[in-house]
Amino acid sequence: MLTLLLVLSAAPVDQAKAAVNPFKKNLKEALFKALETSPEAALDVCSQRAPELAKAASSPAVTVGRSALKLRNTANAPKPWLATAMAELAKEKSGTEASRVVVLPDGTVGYAEPIWLAPPCLVCHGKTLAPGLEAKLKAAYPNDAARGFEAGDFRGVFWAEVKPQKP
Repeated sequence: MLTLLLVLSAAPVDQAKAAVNPFKKNLKEALFKALETSPEAALDVCSQRAPELAKAASSPAVTVGRSALKLRNTANAPKPWLATAMAELAKEKSGTEASRVVVLPDGTVGYAEPIWLAPPCLVCHGKTLAPGLEAKLKAAYPNDAARGFEAGDFRGVFWAEVKPQKP
């Protein structure tokens, strides 16, 4: 019986990972491809394509997204349950494949895993930005706080919420 309970309790986490993984992969591919064109093209991927990819990776049972402590886009503001998860994940060693799981009062399972800043990401999130990108960021995100990072820094999280299964 204990084994069955462990299998059942792992199911929402498996569902969360199964939804987050394609979102993560597709976003990374789209961003790196856009960076080959220009930083401004990559910014368009983050602002326009990322929400589409999150929606495509979601289902009626699982919703995925991304969030951060230092926001560029307020639409990615953390849900209340993410605050503690992000604070804990930010303390992990860079590159660690850590995650946090939270069971919400309604039985929804929240899952979060860190986004570690890769060197190409510094083009848009580093300490120095190209003038054209700087102007586009100021116009689109006047309160942008998603800068000044170094490679390996904690950038934020990919998250999923798995709705409770009905018996």
